Amino acid sequence: MKSVYVLGSFTTPIKKWPDKSHKDLVREAYLGCLKDAGLENSDQIETIWCGSAMMASWGQNMIRGQVVITPLVTDGLLPERLPLFNVEGGCATGSLAFHGAWRDIQAGISHCSLAVGFEKVHIPDNPALTFSQFNSGIDQQDPEEWISIYKKMAEITGSTFETGPDRSMFMDTYAMQAKYHMWKYGTTQRQIAIAAAKNHCNGALNPDAQYRFQMTPEEVLADRPVSYPLTRSMCAPIADAAATAILISEEFYKNLPSAIQNRCVKIAAACLTSGKYRGFDEPSLSYVAAKKAYEMAGIGPEDIDCAEVHDATAFGEIYQAEMMQFCPIGEGGKLVEAGETAIGGRIPINTSGGLISKGHPIGATGLSMVNELVTQLRGEAGERQVKGAEFALQENGGGIVGIEESACSLLILQKV
Repeated sequence: MKSVYVLGSFTTPIKKWPDKSHKDLVREAYLGCLKDAGLENSDQIETIWCGSAMMASWGQNMIRGQVVITPLVTDGLLPERLPLFNVEGGCATGSLAFHGAWRDIQAGISHCSLAVGFEKVHIPDNPALTFSQFNSGIDQQDPEEWISIYKKMAEITGSTFETGPDRSMFMDTYAMQAKYHMWKYGTTQRQIAIAAAKNHCNGALNPDAQYRFQMTPEEVLADRPVSYPLTRSMCAPIADAAATAILISEEFYKNLPSAIQNRCVKIAAACLTSGKYRGFDEPSLSYVAAKKAYEMAGIGPEDIDCAEVHDATAFGEIYQAEMMQFCPIGEGGKLVEAGETAIGGRIPINTSGGLISKGHPIGATGLSMVNELVTQLRGEAGERQVKGAEFALQENGGGIVGIEESACSLLILQKV
């Protein structure tokens, strides 16, 4: 495998941006990334990968990347006539853009590639449409197939499966997965609350996070119920943002000044897996991706110093800690409860605040996770810095097939 590096990364502040357009957010993220990369100009960029999952709600079902990039070309901020690829993979959309840029460099097609993820999830004058956008993240052609699976899971656990108009359908599927884990392994609602509180405290240290306030497990448990066992504080908020990364080849890297080389981050592994209708106790697509990534990087889970995992709900951190093999399957709740995933713990997870505090701007989420890990490996994370971080892991899922995601990105980044 060829060596590929992250030269620069950037995330706009994550929040509801009713007064900013998709183009505004992308411009801010691109210029921020260019500055972070230390590039004097953008002439070196040879290919672009763009991702957005929900732009159709704003009347833009096609040529999404071309629409948001054209103003940058017009203003002379990007070279003309570059090949631009649009990708979409639900909540893993930004990660798919990253993988596309990585593959371009692996294939020798380019030495410098730009990955962009962007989203405006919040529709101020149409909250019903805001929530309905998420429905296309699961099979709408044969919905009875996945509904029957969740009803079977509910029957096993002695509960019910239902959705509601005041929340995303995804919250109900995540809640049922959490209930099964509680039934199977003894995971508790309080352990989920501990994960949520820890990430809200981490988010309070992140200047780009949507929610910047600390919480206790008791406050999380007392918050408004969403779908048992989940309360509002355990669920990712609706957010808008854009995030970017510039990837470069070994040849490009060798021609950089040493000061810029020292801020580059090496991509030790990049794996994608797809979901399937799996058994309730069968390891997920993220488990498979993690095994492949560890093999590609030549390391094991014990070598990871920090991780950003997909916690659309706080239960996600518990489950993905198991899938990443940071603990035995079924013991993710105990891992969190023991404080091992906190900053200063054995394996800090979601130092950014995670999706539930940093925010979850769908198309930008995967690249915002990359930005946090790049910041950690550079030693530039301030109060949330993990000391001596050398290897960092990203797990980002998107969509749903049965009881797992449709797509999963697994990245391992390494300090240079």
